[in-house]
Amino acid sequence: MLFLSALLLLVAFLVGSAPVGHAVLSRSGVNVRVTNAHNLGVENVLHRVGPALAFVTALLDASKGFLAILMASSLNTPELSVLAGLAAYLGHLNPPRVLYGQTPPRGRGNLLLLGVMAGLAVTGAVPLWAAALPVVVYAGVAGFWGYVTAATLAGVLAFALVVAALPLGPAAKLAALGLLFAAGWRFKENLGRMLDGTEPRLGDAVPMAGRRSDEVVAAFMIHPMTLENFWSARRFAWLRPLVERGLVSEAGVRQMAESLRPMKIGELQGIRTTDGKRIRCYLLSSPLLPDVFRDNPDLATRRAIEGARLAQELGAEVFGLGAFWSVVGNKGVDVQAAVPDITITNGGAYTSGTIKAAIPGILEHFAAEGRDLKRATAAVVGANGVVAFGIARTIAPQVGKVIMIGRDLERLERSAATLRRASKDTEIVTTTSYDTLKEADLIFTATSDPNPVIFPQHVKPGTWIFDEGRPADVDESVAAIPSVRVIPGGVVRPPGGMSSNIDLQFGDGQVPACLAETLIIAATGEHWRKSLGPQTLSENINFFVDQAAVLGFEVVD
Repeated sequence: MLFLSALLLLVAFLVGSAPVGHAVLSRSGVNVRVTNAHNLGVENVLHRVGPALAFVTALLDASKGFLAILMASSLNTPELSVLAGLAAYLGHLNPPRVLYGQTPPRGRGNLLLLGVMAGLAVTGAVPLWAAALPVVVYAGVAGFWGYVTAATLAGVLAFALVVAALPLGPAAKLAALGLLFAAGWRFKENLGRMLDGTEPRLGDAVPMAGRRSDEVVAAFMIHPMTLENFWSARRFAWLRPLVERGLVSEAGVRQMAESLRPMKIGELQGIRTTDGKRIRCYLLSSPLLPDVFRDNPDLATRRAIEGARLAQELGAEVFGLGAFWSVVGNKGVDVQAAVPDITITNGGAYTSGTIKAAIPGILEHFAAEGRDLKRATAAVVGANGVVAFGIARTIAPQVGKVIMIGRDLERLERSAATLRRASKDTEIVTTTSYDTLKEADLIFTATSDPNPVIFPQHVKPGTWIFDEGRPADVDESVAAIPSVRVIPGGVVRPPGGMSSNIDLQFGDGQVPACLAETLIIAATGEHWRKSLGPQTLSENINFFVDQAAVLGFEVVD
C-alpha cells in the first residue's frame, strides 16, 4: 500500500508537470514565454492567442489537477487525494527541466488548483462545500480587491483552514498547509509588487508589446548605488529599522541582495511623444551594489540575462541596461546573445549624443563671459572610456590645452596620439593624477566610479565642470568654491509629463540619457540602432539626437 501510494504521488507530480498547454500553444506558433508569465495570465493569453486556444489550454491545465485526484481516489483514501493535489501543484510550478530546458514557463497554477478542487468534490475526498469555499473566497477577494495573487492565497488559506477542521488525518492537513506554502513561494514576487504598487489588478490595461498601436513597452534595469538606495523599494523598507538597530547586519543585506533574481520594482507612466504615442517602461532591478559588478562580473552578467528574460516575459520589446549594468557582458553583447528575442541596449549612443548637444552651448557660454577658449585648459576625467574620449575629441580643436586623466596611461597615450594628429595646435597631455585638475578652467568628467572622484582640493575658483558621471563624479562640497559652476550631464526630460513610484535620483520627471535611448528605440521601432559593445556609431548618435528632438525629449542643462 505504501509503495502504491508513493507511486501514485509520483505520477500525480508528473501529470501536473506535463506540458500540455505549452505543447498546444507552441504547435500553434505561440511564444509561450511571453504569453502568460508575469502579468495577468488569462487576459494576456486571450490577447495573444484568442479565446479558442485560451479555452483549450485552460481546460488542459484544470484537467491535470482533476486527473491527479481521480487516480489517487482509486485507493479510497481522502488523505492521499489531498496529497495528490499538492504533488500535481508542485509539478506544475516546478516541472522537470528535461521537459522545458533551463527556462520553464512560469505558470500560476490557478486553473490546476480549480481542477484539484473539482476532483476532491467529485470523488468525495472532501465535502462539496469544502471544495467550493476556496473558489468562492477567491472570487470574492478578486472581485473586491482586484489582485489575483491575493485572491489565490486567500482561497488556498481558506482550503487549509477547512481541511484543518475536517475529520481528516495529519497527512491531509499537512498537504493543505503545503499547498499554502507552495502558493506563497510562487507568488512572492507578486506580493513584492503589491507592496511596491506595481502589481496590475484585474481589468487594468496591462502594457504589452503589440497590444495597442498607440502604445509601446520598454523595460530598464537599475540597481541601488548605496545601501541607502536599497530601501527605496517598499518591499525592502522593512529591513531598514532592523539594520539600524543592529538586528540585521549590512553584510547580511548585501548577501541577500546578491541572491535575488531580477524583479519588477517600478514603472514609468505618463510619457507621450509629440505624435501621440504612449511609452510605458517597466523598471527592473536585481539589487546588486556597485562593488559586486567589479568583484563578481559573472554574477552581474547572469543577472542581466535574467533581467532581459523577465523584460521579455513582461511584454517589453526593448530592454535597457542602466548604470553599472551597461558595462556587464561586454557592454551588453553577451546579454543580447543569450536573449536574442528582445532588443538590448546599453544607451551609449544617446548618452554621447546629449554630450554632443550640450558641449557647444557650454563652450559658447564660457566664451561669452570673456574667457578665451584658445588659451583655456580643459581636463577630461575618465578619458579611457568611450564617452569621455568623445568629449576630448570634441573640445580638443577649440581649446589651448587638454589634460586627459584615466587609469590606464598606455591606453591614454594611444588616444592622445589620435587627438594630436587631428588637433595639431592643441597641447595634449595624459596623466593618472587628479592633482593636475588644478590647472583646468574647464573640467569634463564621465567616469563609472560609484563614488565622487573630484573634491575641492582638485578645483580652482572659477572652474566650470560638466559632470556626466552617474552617480555624480563631483562631490557636493565642490560647489562651495567661489565662482565654480557644476553642470549635470546626460539628464533628459521625456515628453508628456512622466511619473514613477521609484526615485531615479535625476530630478522630478527626468531620466538618464541611457534610459531615454531605450524609450526612443521603442517609440521609433528602429531596433537596429541599439548600442552594444564598446563602439558607438556616429550615425546612431546623430539619429538619437535628431529623433529625441522630433519626439519631444529635452536635454536638461
